[in-house]
Amino acid sequence: MKFRSEDLTLTAVFAALYAAGVVFLAPISFEVFQVRVADALLPLATVFGLPVVFGTSLGCFVANIYGGLGIVDIVGGAFANFVACFLAWRIGGKSVLRRFTACLVETVVVTLVVGSYLPTLLGVPLEVGLFGVFLGCLVAINGLGFGLLEALCRTGSTSKYTGGL
Repeated sequence: MKFRSEDLTLTAVFAALYAAGVVFLAPISFEVFQVRVADALLPLATVFGLPVVFGTSLGCFVANIYGGLGIVDIVGGAFANFVACFLAWRIGGKSVLRRFTACLVETVVVTLVVGSYLPTLLGVPLEVGLFGVFLGCLVAINGLGFGLLEALCRTGSTSKYTGGL
């Protein structure tokens, strides 16, 4: 698979959108109970592929520098987005069920990765960290993100990338 100049442009756009979304909504983007509205971009990996995988990872890296929780959060969050989006890209497809399954996988990955290190950084029990991140992921990825993904698929806005999902 060749990475074209338009893929690089999309990567930059997704990185900027993700970072801006987290920073502008910082009061709800950090801490144990967080709803990262920017995580609604993660399901788009099922349609746009690697530009979303790399873009949301880079955007998370930049946004977590702003968040101030340190290197573990900067690297850990970017890693979580990378793995979640990569898996979603590989799982997603033409059926609604596959796309929804991809969103669930993203929620599990982000919850397990971020929810396992946030408690140490913030001094809360592990189950609180996992539960807080899980709730936010349900809202952002499975609610907002899946809704956005399906709206794009239904309007045909993604046909250039998907062959007409």
